[in-house]
Formats: sequence, C-alpha cells, structure tokens
Amino acid sequence: MNRQEELRNERVGILLLKYSIPAIVGMLVNALYNIIDRMFVGKGVGELALAGLGVTFPFMTIIMAFSMLVGIGGAALTSIKLGEDKREEAEHILGNSFVLMLIITAILTILSFIFMEPLLYSFGASEDTIHFATDYTRIIIFGLFGNTIGFSMSHAIRAQGYPIISMISMLIGAITNIVLDAVFIYIFDMGIKGVAYATIIAQALSAIFVLAFIQSKKSTLRIHLRYMKLSKKVVLGIFSIGMSPFAMQLAASVVTTISNRSLKNYGDDLAISAMSIISSVAMIFFMPIFGINQGSQPIIGYNYGAKQYDRVKKALKLAVTAATTISVLGFIVVQLFPEFLISFFNDSPRLMDITNYGMRINLITFPIIGFQIVTSNYFQAIGKAKISMFLSLSRQVIFLIPALLLLPPIFKLNGVWMAAPVADAIATITTGLLIWREMRMLDRKYQLLFEN
Repeated sequence: MNRQEELRNERVGILLLKYSIPAIVGMLVNALYNIIDRMFVGKGVGELALAGLGVTFPFMTIIMAFSMLVGIGGAALTSIKLGEDKREEAEHILGNSFVLMLIITAILTILSFIFMEPLLYSFGASEDTIHFATDYTRIIIFGLFGNTIGFSMSHAIRAQGYPIISMISMLIGAITNIVLDAVFIYIFDMGIKGVAYATIIAQALSAIFVLAFIQSKKSTLRIHLRYMKLSKKVVLGIFSIGMSPFAMQLAASVVTTISNRSLKNYGDDLAISAMSIISSVAMIFFMPIFGINQGSQPIIGYNYGAKQYDRVKKALKLAVTAATTISVLGFIVVQLFPEFLISFFNDSPRLMDITNYGMRINLITFPIIGFQIVTSNYFQAIGKAKISMFLSLSRQVIFLIPALLLLPPIFKLNGVWMAAPVADAIATITTGLLIWREMRMLDRKYQLLFEN
C-alpha cells in the first residue's frame, strides 16, 4: 500500500497513531531547543541571563511565524493536491515554498541585524539583561537559514506521508543542541553565547538532513528547478492557508512583549524569568497537542480532498480525544508538582516562589486547551483559512491582549497570570460553537454523496 492509498484506506485510528506519534516526538524535540536552552542558562549562567533569554522569545516567535507561514501553508496545499492525485501541482507548491522561504529568510536576516537592539528593548529588556539578549540574538541571526529551511521543509516531508523522517530530522537537531549546550557552557565556559552557537549548529544539521531526503529517490516529491519560479497563484494559496499559524505566532510575539512589559512594571526581571519557566513547562504539554495537529492534518486534508467525509470526522474526533487527554494530564502534573518542574530551570528560593504561584494560576485552564487547539487546526487542514485564523487569534489576540491590558492595572502581577486562562475560556466556547456548525455542514455533504 503506497502513502496515498494508506491515507485513503487505512483505519483512521491506526493512521492517527502512525502520523501523530512521530509528529509528537518531533514537536517535543523541536521544543527542546528552547526548553533545554533555558535549563542550561538558568542553571549554568544565572537568573538574569534567563530573563535576558526570555526577552528574545518574541524575536524567535517572529522567525517561527514566517517558517509556519510557508511550511504549514505549503504542506496543507500539498496534502490536498496529493489527495486529488495531482502530483505535478504538489511539486510546484514544494518548489515555490522552498524559494519563498529563502527570500523571506534573507530579508529577515538583514532587518534583524539593523533593528536588533531597539527590538530587544521593546520586547522588555532592561539595562541588566540587554547584554545577555544581544549576545544570544546576534549569533542566532547568523543561523536563520538553517532554522527556517529545516522547519518549513520538514512539513513538506510530513505532507508526503513520511512523518518518521520528519521526526528524525528534528531529533538530529535536538540531540546535537543538548550535547553542544553542555560542552559550550560547562567545558568552554561560553555562557549564553555557547547556547546560541549550539542552537544554530543543530538547526543547520537538521536542515541539511531535510533537504538531502527531499532530493533523494525515497521522497515522493522533489524540488525541481522548473518549479522554483514563483507563481502568484501558488504563493497566494500558500499565504492563504499559512496565514492562520503565521498570525497566531506573530500574535504570540505581541502577547509576550506586552506580558514582559507588564511583568517588569508590576514585578521585576525575575518575574520575566518566572514567565520563561512557565512557558517552557506549558510547551512540554502543548507540543504533543501540536504534534497531534500535524499528524491529523494530512489525514483530514487528504480525505477532505477525496470527499471521504466520514473519515474526516473520525480523524477529528480521535484527535480531540487524544489532545484533551494530554491537556488534562498536564493540568494534574502542573497543579500537583510545580516545584519539581521549576527545579529543572533554577533553584533560587525567590524565583521558585514567584514561578510556583504564577504557574498555578496561569495554567489553570489546561483541561480545555486540547479541544480548542485541535478544532482550530481542523479548519486549517480543510483549507478554510479565515475561520482557522480567527480561532487561532481568538486566544492570542482577540481575547488575550485585551485581558493583558485590562487585568494587570486592577490586579497587578496577579492580572498578568490571570490573563491567559480568561482568554482560553472565552476562546474555547467560541471554537465549540463554530465546530458544531461545521460538523452539521459536513454531515450534509456526506448525505449528498449518497443521494447523488
């Protein structure tokens, strides 16, 4: 059974496991870039260095946004075209995605060098943390091509039906990063610069592996020179679908900036360090959910394109169940063992107290997050970019930014911790109403197939 026949005919539960497990491992591994960096910085460099690393997060999120714009947008289109048995069009999308990512990365590299320091101050850096932030960011900018190409093209591999290969590419990067972090910090005493060098070397190796596979005989699709000339129709299609995760990531950057400023105003640099730890802990549980999203996307996209709507519904139901299970587990662990989780990053009593208190409040809506994330991704997988973008932005912009602006003046530092759960609750209700309507429409399409 080839990859396309498998997506069309294999049992949905088996497919979801086959595609999601490698994606979950891959997403967790990808998250380890940030998490491990924060662990080594918090333990090996210090609390202020951790705050300095925290203020670089909006910059890293912006870079990730552009990778998702092209990578996820191109992968979703590729899955649909493969489902429609249009291989040549799928290769056209792949070639355009690659060139588009090269152009965007070149522009980002130039702009980042020019505006780096003003950006870092706007993201919440202080006089005590700016040198840590600039030391890290300056080196990261040199490695942007490895970052963006590796991440975006790994989505193209997954869209073809090779989730394990995509996972291996991320494993190569993460393992390299962990080893080099330890070597550069504890052996060569390079501090936060060592963490940055470890990251760009690891990402470069991952990108090389990804490109080598795509151009190998094992790959269903390859990058061909004839498809590298940008097509307006293809680029607009990529942007249309990729705009939802792109907007969500940009919004995350804005949110982090507002959050960092509020943390500094109502707390201090250690409050920023605390939020860095909280976001790292949350990432550990979010990444498996994002992995389920990535695993379900080609299944949903392919079968939607093939008009097998019963399989689409089953894939969504199983994905929501798995994601909710993970989010409930995350809630239990965070509420019962916060000190254990925090200890991986820093042992300072004051930082421990701030983080412990903030984490319990900030992550209190964990049980409902799995449903909201997976159902938002469903609309992206079937090409309904506007709805997907709205739902993704509902957590990160439409509800969260107002909460961050309104609650801290009233509740001070507690207001910063409270903003995310308030936004999550409202966004989940909104998403539930829209997915209920979508499922009714899908039922009608399924009935029409039999009537005709």
